[in-house]
Amino acid sequence: MLSCRDVIAQLWDYLDGELPPERMEHLAAHLAECARCYPLYRFAFAFLGAVARQRDRLPRPPRALVERVRSLVST
Repeated sequence: MLSCRDVIAQLWDYLDGELPPERMEHLAAHLAECARCYPLYRFAFAFLGAVARQRDRLPRPPRALVERVRSLVST
């Protein structure tokens, strides 16, 4: 079983679906049983939902800006 420290360190990757399937299952099992980690998960989940709702209300950045940032990040 994973420790709370392990789960908290990987929580955002878990929420983004960026972990291998087996690791996702282990985190899900821990969150289902842990009274300490589950509230942190619910907060992070709600936070991402609020960010997504807000993002949908704002205008998209200009394509040129997106491409410029993408090129800077990938170098």
